[in-house]
Amino acid sequence: MIGDDVEVVVLGVEGDFVKLGFNAPKEVQIMRQELHQVIAEQNAGAIHVDKIQLDQLLKNFKN
Repeated sequence: MIGDDVEVVVLGVEGDFVKLGFNAPKEVQIMRQELHQVIAEQNAGAIHVDKIQLDQLLKNFKN
């Protein structure tokens, strides 16, 4: 168990690999660490928007 509402289940073992499953409420998001890292990097990149791009976008909305 992780906390009170997330259960880790061993689904199988194949050689040196272990397959895991997770039982959790729908509102609990579960993702692999490498996927979480990619999303965090994309979000960080989205923060740095060029002022010229913002001005152009604003201009398009006004027209």
